[in-house]
Amino acid sequence: MSIRLDNLLATRVHPDRGLPIPSSSISAPIPMELGGAALRGTGGGVTPSTSCGRRGHTAGRCCFCFSWSRGGRQSTVESPQVSKHQTHPELPVAHMFVFVEFNECSPHSQHKALVDSGAAGNFIDRTFALSLGIPIVSLDVHFPVHSLDSRPLGSGLIREATAPLSMVTQGSHEERISFFLIDSPAFPVVLGIPWLAYHDPNILWQQRALKGWSRGCLGRCVGVSIGATTVESPEQVSTVHIPSENADLALAFCKKRVTQLPPHRRGDCAINLLVDAALPRSHVYPLSQEETAAMETYVAESLGQGYVRPSTSPASSSFFFVKKKDGGLPPCIDYQGINQTTVRYSYPLPLIASAIESIHRARFSTKLDLRSAYSLVRIREGDEWKTAFSTTSGHYEYLVMLYGLKNAPSVFQSFVDEIFRDLLRQGVVMYIDDIFLYSATRAEHVSLVRRVLGRLLEHDLYVKAEKCLFFQPSVSFLGYCISTSGVEMESDRISAVRNWQTPTTVKEVQRFLGFANYYRRFIWGFGQVAAPITSLLKGGPVRLRWSAEADRAFGHLNDLFTSAPVLAHPDPSLAFIVEVDASEAGIGAVLSQRSGSPPKLCPCAFFSKKLSPAEQNYDVGDRELLAVVRALKAWRHWLEWHNTLFSSGRTTVIWSISGQRGDRTLARQGGPCSSHVLILRSPSDQVPRT
Repeated sequence: MSIRLDNLLATRVHPDRGLPIPSSSISAPIPMELGGAALRGTGGGVTPSTSCGRRGHTAGRCCFCFSWSRGGRQSTVESPQVSKHQTHPELPVAHMFVFVEFNECSPHSQHKALVDSGAAGNFIDRTFALSLGIPIVSLDVHFPVHSLDSRPLGSGLIREATAPLSMVTQGSHEERISFFLIDSPAFPVVLGIPWLAYHDPNILWQQRALKGWSRGCLGRCVGVSIGATTVESPEQVSTVHIPSENADLALAFCKKRVTQLPPHRRGDCAINLLVDAALPRSHVYPLSQEETAAMETYVAESLGQGYVRPSTSPASSSFFFVKKKDGGLPPCIDYQGINQTTVRYSYPLPLIASAIESIHRARFSTKLDLRSAYSLVRIREGDEWKTAFSTTSGHYEYLVMLYGLKNAPSVFQSFVDEIFRDLLRQGVVMYIDDIFLYSATRAEHVSLVRRVLGRLLEHDLYVKAEKCLFFQPSVSFLGYCISTSGVEMESDRISAVRNWQTPTTVKEVQRFLGFANYYRRFIWGFGQVAAPITSLLKGGPVRLRWSAEADRAFGHLNDLFTSAPVLAHPDPSLAFIVEVDASEAGIGAVLSQRSGSPPKLCPCAFFSKKLSPAEQNYDVGDRELLAVVRALKAWRHWLEWHNTLFSSGRTTVIWSISGQRGDRTLARQGGPCSSHVLILRSPSDQVPRT
């Protein structure tokens, strides 16, 4: 077994001056003459270095006489001292270090540990170990330690080792480890081949940085304490507050890595064109001086990153800018022509409402946002020419996927789903470039966050540090505020609807209804309330005819949204209660459960639907029965083969479900009732809602 000489680089810059090496008695060797040592026995001694006067090495191998700059300039460094308070000196940057903690002996104190890929064992300085009060045990077999050239290191035989102790590396990686005792004050802790072989960490030797741990470590050596620490990576990682458990995964937040061209992968964006489809040929838009400067900057940066390249494609899409309110000029490419001739990729996006309904036991949440998400996916090789666009300065094509392409959302969703397939709905929700993590306990959440960040690094994916939230009781995700108590509308969305101006055009009505439909699950009887507004769009009118009835409905919806309740997370271990109602215009239902102490009836979701002209002819009992059937279909994934208490304002619905009414149409629609266990409650059994 041998240990690589850590000062080998010094011998190249300053060759050995050929000094004789007579025998001498040495009480303590210069520490990292350990580098390149072997655990075997021979004789020999050393003279002091002519540069620093220290014993144990020649001037050419003096690790204290050189600063490891490219120019090889010499600089004298003071003798390192190890004190009780751990004031280690600045060490040569040619070595690689990690920070370790021995919580059993010196809680919350970090110490530098040398990572030596040639050290035959794990070593600790005797004085340092004694200062921390680390337990020491005697070895049954004693052995000397030698350098690569067979010179014995002057500490004599290794006779002792530490008892197994807990060591935390980089704030997150915890293990039980023993060290051999040596005299090495400059390098108090040395992690050698046994440590590297056992943990197999991912190390960037050129940057001398630990990128991450092996998969075995992620499930085996995770620490349990969580604290905010500021991490600043040498590769332009944003300085942000990251839990200390994830400090060694700081490269996941690296900005510089995102600006590099990603490799081709299995999930590359394919652009398959329809047979005999005409290629788009768009014209070049004239640009203002400000826009021309912005265009030239954008093209130059994209060429430098490798995202685009000059093109000879027969296809062409227009390039232009849409000025923002803040004066920004984001570039836009009109891909309508190529999208019309592209074969649709129908990979589904997740049902957000369904995904967040499963978070009924979460106590800790984390939100991650992928940086430059679409740019992390390459265009399939050979399809780049289909993304060509024309500017006043030339014709270019993309090598990475970008917004505006027809299948981009589905391609990216498929890409991330494949990466996190085993974690989906097991604490991870993926929606394109947004990641939501949830766990019931802190320990589970620490492990989950590490697994996700490690998985991202494995696939060269990176996150926006400034948009991440860790270990929060509540997190805003896709317009919802998700907490332990339930789901509610984001406060920003409530403010937006409160300040929403009365629509004056068809487009504005469509925009408002799009917003309202996204949050309709928070509103009781949404379909009936919004009916006067939705009826304005019947027949596809060109001009808007806003009515007094629509104005009242608009104001009522605003009031309902600003006072929307918190929806509880459905708990499959509890019974469900469904209350239904019907009017001449629509039907509605609310799904509830009793929870808390004392038990309270809490809404989990609302359902509503506007009635068709034929359904409006039903009598009241049939309309309420229709509400029951539609509610069962809407919440089938929760109610099927589950005890469900149904409540209606009218006794007639009970007769209908019991088969005492003979409407054939409703009988056919009532098929879903056969797979549900229904417990009916009459109007006299109504329980007050809280």
